[in-house]
Amino acid sequence: MSFSIALAGKGGTGKTTVAGMLIKYLVTTDRTPILAVDADPNANLNEVLGLEVPDTLGNAREEMKKGKVPSGMTKDIFISMKMEEAIAEADGFDLIVMGQPEGAGCYCAANTLLTNFLEKLTNNYPYIVIDNEAGMEHISRLTTKDVDILLIVSDPSRRGLQAAIRIHELAQNLNIGVGKSVLVMNQVRQEPEESVLETIEKSGLELAGTIPADSGVYEFDLNGRPTIELPADNPAVKDAFSIFDKLMNA
Repeated sequence: MSFSIALAGKGGTGKTTVAGMLIKYLVTTDRTPILAVDADPNANLNEVLGLEVPDTLGNAREEMKKGKVPSGMTKDIFISMKMEEAIAEADGFDLIVMGQPEGAGCYCAANTLLTNFLEKLTNNYPYIVIDNEAGMEHISRLTTKDVDILLIVSDPSRRGLQAAIRIHELAQNLNIGVGKSVLVMNQVRQEPEESVLETIEKSGLELAGTIPADSGVYEFDLNGRPTIELPADNPAVKDAFSIFDKLMNA
C-alpha cells in the first residue's frame, strides 16, 4: 500500500519548492522509490527536481481524444505506452506530469483510461508525492482524494493563511479520504504572532512547523538551479527535514 502526500496552498507560497524538499527528504532517508506527480497545469516541479519532461499525460489524452491512436493498437495499449513514455526517471524517484487541462469536447473515455492506468502505476511505488495546482479547484473536483497527508503550504500572510484554512475546511466537508491535514508555514522571517497561532488552532488545522525565508533558496531559484540540490545544512532544508521527520515518524 502506497503512502501518499499531497501538497496544496495559495499560489506564491513556495508549495512546489516544499514538494521538492519533501522528495529530497524521502530519498535521503531511503524511503524509495517515490513517484512524484506534478498535477499543476503550470508544471514546474521538474525544474525543482532538475529533470527534463519527455511528455505529459495531458498530451496522451489529447491524442486519444483526437483519434491519433495508431491503426491496429487498442486505446488501452496506447495509453499504457504513452504513460510509460511520460515517466522521467531519477535516482530514487520518478516524475510524471499531468499537463494542461483538456480543451472543448468530452474527455470522459480518455480520463477514465488515464485514471485506471495511473492507479496501476501508483501501486508500484511505496511513496507518492503529489504537487497540486494552487488554490482549491483540485479539492472541489475531487482530484485530490484518499491521501495519507494533505500538506497545506502557506506563507505568513493573512491571505495565505485564510486560503490554507479554507482548503482544510473544504477537504473535511467533502470527505475525500484525507488521513491528516497539516499546515506548513513557509518563507517565515519571524516567529508567528500569538494571534496567528490562535487563528490556526481555532480552525482545527495542525501547524506542523515553519520554514524560514532563505537567501540560498532564492538564489537557486533565481539562477535556475534545481532546489533539490540545496545542501543539507541549508537552514530551510534543515527545518523542512525536521517537519518531515515528525510527520513520517508520528
